[in-house]
Amino acid sequence: MKNFLRYLTVAFKGACMGAADVIPGVSGGTIAFLMGIYQELVDSIKSISSSNLKLLFKGRIVDFWRAVNGTFLVSLFLGILVSVFSLARLMKYLLEFHPIPLWSFFFGLILASAFVILRQLGKWNLQNILALVAGVAAAAYICLVSPSQTTEEYWFIFLSGAIAICAMILPGISGSFILLLLGKYHFVMSAVTELNIPVLCVFGAGAVLGILSFSHLLSWLLKRFYMATIALLSGFMIGSLIKVWPWKEQVSVVDHPVLPGYYEQITGASPQLGLAILFAVVGVVVVLVMEWASGKKSGK
Repeated sequence: MKNFLRYLTVAFKGACMGAADVIPGVSGGTIAFLMGIYQELVDSIKSISSSNLKLLFKGRIVDFWRAVNGTFLVSLFLGILVSVFSLARLMKYLLEFHPIPLWSFFFGLILASAFVILRQLGKWNLQNILALVAGVAAAAYICLVSPSQTTEEYWFIFLSGAIAICAMILPGISGSFILLLLGKYHFVMSAVTELNIPVLCVFGAGAVLGILSFSHLLSWLLKRFYMATIALLSGFMIGSLIKVWPWKEQVSVVDHPVLPGYYEQITGASPQLGLAILFAVVGVVVVLVMEWASGKKSGK
């Protein structure tokens, strides 16, 4: 009974992580840290190694399950999946019928998250500055020149899953943010709500590969080049603000940000400036409250 309650609690924490990962700018990794399971999550993922997989192939299923902390991982990911499938329909509805307040909320979340991450930099040096500038430039370039809708070929869906899942174990950056940058956020949310099984299977396969391979690379980068990696990630987030700017004009197949007044001229729709400011502020407040809670938990 005690173990059942523990893993039920783990599933609930997974649901909170899933809710965070559906929203660009809020990191499931941050939620895991706040709820005290971050280290166990990282250690459990890393334990899915070639040596432990040999146990599985030899038929030693119980030993493999214990070695990879299987009950913890299954409970956590079940919670994440339930949350994602529950909230995806809401996100799709808001994207279609209330895009400006929603994009404004995302804008506030990502802007505040970028500066919260930058606060982790103890000191500025040339390497960190160059990493930040490179991140801003790369993300801005991708947002400005890439089509608003990228290819829906399976290879790109697989790649999107592989890259996006890595953000789940990085406090401060979310998988949904990565999908936004890749132009696949709306597509994946639609696949979830419509239960598009082929797309979900390909995306899931990419996610499994990504979390087992890229996570080790990211872990190595954070150990060897922590400050520069943090600066680069912050740069990506700052540069991606172009992507989540609430008012856009589509030129050919590329979205370009425009001022609210011009948006009203070309679309005839209200720019909803008051609502946009309100929801952007709410996004900033959400991140600041999470940062405050994180500081309280770590005793800062």
